[in-house]
Amino acid sequence: MNCILLLLVATIHLNCNLAGPSGSLTIGKQLCELEEAPLLVDTPTPRFGWQLHSTENGVSQTAYELEIFDSGGNIVWKSGKVISDQSQHIPYSGERPLEAGEQYGWRVRVWDNKGNGSPWSKMSQFRMAPDLNKLNAQWIGAIKRKDSNLPEGRDYHSVSDSSEKGERWRATNPLSKRSIYLRRTFKVQKRVKSAIVYISGLGHYELSLNGKKIGNDQFNPLWSDYDKTVYYNGYDLTAELTRGENAVGVLLGNGFYNEQGGRYKKMQVSFGPPTLFLKLCITYADGSTAEIISDNKWKYSPSPILFNSMYGGEDYDARLEQPGWDKPDFDDSNWRPVVVDDGPKGELRAQTATPVKEMEYFTVREIRRIGESYILDMGQNLSGYPAFTVTGKRGDKIRLTVAERINDDGSINQTQSGGPYYYEYTLKGEGEESWHPRFSYYGYRYIQIEGAKPAKSPDNRDIPVIREIRSCFVYNSAEPAGRFHSSNEIFNNAHTLIVNAIKSNMHAVFTDCPHREKLGWLEQIHLNGPGLYYNFNLGRLAPKIMQDIHDAQLPNGLITSIAPEYVIFEGGFRDSPEWGSAGVIFPFMYYQFYGDNSLIVKHYDVMKRYVDYLGTTAKEHIVSHGLGDWCDYREDQPYGVSHNTPVPLSATAHYYMVIDYLAQAAEMTGREEDLAYYSRLREDVKSAYNNAFFDKATGQYGTGSQASNAISLFAGLVDPEQKEAVIENLIKSIEANGYWLSTGDVGNRYLFQALARNGLNEMMYRMHNHSEVPGYGFQLQFGATTLTELWDPRKGASWNHFMMGQIEEWFYRSLAGIDLEENAYSGFKSFKIAPQVVGDLTDVEASYNTLYGTISVKWKVDNGQFVMDIEVPVNCEAKVYLPRETGYTTVKGGKYHFSKELGLHWQSSGR
Repeated sequence: MNCILLLLVATIHLNCNLAGPSGSLTIGKQLCELEEAPLLVDTPTPRFGWQLHSTENGVSQTAYELEIFDSGGNIVWKSGKVISDQSQHIPYSGERPLEAGEQYGWRVRVWDNKGNGSPWSKMSQFRMAPDLNKLNAQWIGAIKRKDSNLPEGRDYHSVSDSSEKGERWRATNPLSKRSIYLRRTFKVQKRVKSAIVYISGLGHYELSLNGKKIGNDQFNPLWSDYDKTVYYNGYDLTAELTRGENAVGVLLGNGFYNEQGGRYKKMQVSFGPPTLFLKLCITYADGSTAEIISDNKWKYSPSPILFNSMYGGEDYDARLEQPGWDKPDFDDSNWRPVVVDDGPKGELRAQTATPVKEMEYFTVREIRRIGESYILDMGQNLSGYPAFTVTGKRGDKIRLTVAERINDDGSINQTQSGGPYYYEYTLKGEGEESWHPRFSYYGYRYIQIEGAKPAKSPDNRDIPVIREIRSCFVYNSAEPAGRFHSSNEIFNNAHTLIVNAIKSNMHAVFTDCPHREKLGWLEQIHLNGPGLYYNFNLGRLAPKIMQDIHDAQLPNGLITSIAPEYVIFEGGFRDSPEWGSAGVIFPFMYYQFYGDNSLIVKHYDVMKRYVDYLGTTAKEHIVSHGLGDWCDYREDQPYGVSHNTPVPLSATAHYYMVIDYLAQAAEMTGREEDLAYYSRLREDVKSAYNNAFFDKATGQYGTGSQASNAISLFAGLVDPEQKEAVIENLIKSIEANGYWLSTGDVGNRYLFQALARNGLNEMMYRMHNHSEVPGYGFQLQFGATTLTELWDPRKGASWNHFMMGQIEEWFYRSLAGIDLEENAYSGFKSFKIAPQVVGDLTDVEASYNTLYGTISVKWKVDNGQFVMDIEVPVNCEAKVYLPRETGYTTVKGGKYHFSKELGLHWQSSGR
């Protein structure tokens, strides 16, 4: 070990000599409430953070000074020089309250551990959210809720059109279903200093000003339980207003606010017909103000969107377009006056989460003609919609049907993704026409075109010609955070497969699939939580997910299996501990990755009420309901409730884990009585669990399945004196199963991490380095481009689920070695790098973007020599463990090089 330390010291010294001159500390990215220059800061005490850059190794912050200015340049608050190494989550603590709706600027400078001070940072901006009491706009639309005949309730699951409820839906007023245009003109006669619009268009909207679309978001505002929470967005229109006449236009669609079925329907739920809430606040250069609000002065007209449904698709008749409808000089004399209504029941909240956008595009890979139709292979399964340009005669109609799979004859197959779902477009016949859906998306790879032909086709029919078409990959714009690559192509391609599935299901919520359901099933967000956090910056999306959970919680404390709960399921599909536990576990993962316990503090009561609810279902501390290890692998039964592992074992293990987390939360928040109570309860449940499920004679839990033993190990339910026997039994069960896994949606994470955290990474490697079922390699061999719902995609079900993607945690935490110390919640201000050299891997390269900057690791093995280059963000500290060493070296921010002799025969054979 001493030789290694000498080598490391020499390496560190070399890098320091190569660094730039001292005093090179600068401020990088600046964040207010985890966002750069936010328009909607909805807390009276916003928190600030900054990244640091230096050309030297070992630099850390020892003090900072923060200043905040109002829009007139006057200082609102000076922190003074604060002795602290904290550079994230610094709260505003000025005596003067920050004013709602006002814009502020802020800057920071720091001092390092060598006595050097940085220059002041650039001036960054933030704007406080408006006072809701002063948002005196009204909800407007084409029809009032009471006149729409829309049924209420959330039990409309797979409703038959011929049923009484189905008849009620079909009998609703057409205006309650139709997409509408709304418009209002106004004058600007003075120079504008600022213009901010606050808008909520339900279900979804597109906003335009003077004929120009504002923003590039899709499906705003984000979905919510509209009886509890309604989100509004903010846009800066300062540069968009013109002197004289202006016109604001809004296009409204249904979304989940008004999901009425038609064609395919998973469920039906309506909170009301499409409706708009808008306030435009204008401040002139002379200090005077004006406001434009949604009220009875607006007009509306049906839009060319004849049908729009999240589950059925979208129809558009271009002949009904009204050119210039959102421009000042448009003649709206034939438009109708809007009606003013009460609007949704939910509380208006600023949407601070990242929006959904068009993020990637894919063009046609292959075209085949089948009968009178054309099948386009876009090469990538994704969530989104097609966008195309077409020419043809007025009144010609084309239909685009999308699907993730095709039949043997090459035609579209929607049997496993929900159908019929399609887009229909009627041409206006005026040269090239371009269109894409606004208010519906689907999971698909293939597009079937009927009624049109591709350009340059030998088809001599007189039908419209598709000049250009592409797939728009639409998902949440949360910033990518991770990168992973290794010498193992199965792992690399599996990583891509999983990340594409995450993207496809990362919208307003983390959906199960982007087609047949689009519902926020909660087990994924904690069982895949580390993989989500390593790959994407969820700093702003995760709080919205927790608000959904808060809103979905029932009065008795149950956290329902989906959030928002748009439809009421039965049994385990509404109440399964593995799903509801997300409300307790997910905030702790947020704390780990961002060093921010605000979700735990804010939602403590949610966590406590859920733990107490599970207690009411327990008999002698054993919880026995739920789905268990959903979709665990057994060749003869590939789908459904746990086959291999007892449901009560899984349910009670999760009961124990959420009690453990709640006890930690109680200690963290100073609730001493709760801490004492739940600490005792935790020990009682552990004792009951071991009495019920552990066989001392065999050293096995439950049925002895992989999940039975793994979850017991992971949760800390195994007594120390029994741990070795349980691990040995886990090893034997894997070996006896031919190194195949037998776990599913729930058991995967616990199996993978039980192995990784107990030094069994070689076994993990062997279990996954193959191309057979069950495994990621088979899905790749099968031709999947996103992770499938079942280990064997040939068995049907969705081909775009990320629920089985728990190996991502192993890629980053074990193979790359980017990890936190056990029970650490530093947000990677302090962390460890401990890469695992396993199997026949020869190299791994990975990075993770923390709030403090990028951690990067690049290692390789060549002729028995292990070589690693790492980068640690400035103001952070890492413990570096080399392979097969128990000791570590501590390094501070900078770039470092390590090497170690492993020996010429270090490699173990891969499967």
